Amino acid sequence: MNEISLVDTHVHLDLIDDGRGTPEVLDRARQQGVTALVTVGIDLSSSERAVDFAKQYPRVFAAIGIHPNDAKGFGQGANSALLDLAKDDKVVAWGEIGLDYYRNRTPVAMQHKVFEAQLESAASLGLPVIIHDRDAHDDCLAIIRSFLKTSTLEGVFHCFSGDKVFARKVLDLGFNISVTGVVTFPKAEQLVEVVSFVPMDRLMIETDSPFLSPVPFRGKINEPARVRIVAEKIAQIKDMPLEEVAEWTTRNAKGLFGLQLP
Repeated sequence: MNEISLVDTHVHLDLIDDGRGTPEVLDRARQQGVTALVTVGIDLSSSERAVDFAKQYPRVFAAIGIHPNDAKGFGQGANSALLDLAKDDKVVAWGEIGLDYYRNRTPVAMQHKVFEAQLESAASLGLPVIIHDRDAHDDCLAIIRSFLKTSTLEGVFHCFSGDKVFARKVLDLGFNISVTGVVTFPKAEQLVEVVSFVPMDRLMIETDSPFLSPVPFRGKINEPARVRIVAEKIAQIKDMPLEEVAEWTTRNAKGLFGLQLP
């Protein structure tokens, strides 16, 4: 199973059985060709756990940040703590950050303020950002566009949920697009169209474990091993060998996150 090398660019290891079974989770991932992954924070405590996992396991890297649904917990203290965490060389991104109008757990004005503040923090450190965008396409684009007028920033729209028109706008920003197991769902025609459209040098793969398990495991707890299924679906859509999808998506992950892998 190790003839290919895959990177799961978005995992929440601490949410998979509360992190208790992580060695077994990583071993199953290795058996499916997953050679590295990025475990992602959604608040300060999960960001701390992400860094702890990254320190413990050589092929695990961390992203730190405050999710829009947890934006009420962002303040000067949290930002300072995140900046301290970012000093660790296993931290490769700031995220996941962005806007979420679906859950609507945090006032929109506060989401915007926290999003903008974290873009500033990421740019100050030269870290790419992992964008969470749910039912907030236009505002996410507007905030990032405005920021890019005065700053340089790279990143990825994780768990992409827009259409081909929106994908074009994201690519025009210079950002990458990441695809989850949703692409395997029967009613994912729009995402299949997006995958067909996005060039391979801008496409990334993820599980968003423990969420969004792909078919035939839909509804079950997801884990990084199943990123292979996402890659296989992309290979089918793009009509190219799985090995080529693996090569491109791993190269893109290395390039964006600066992953030091063989």
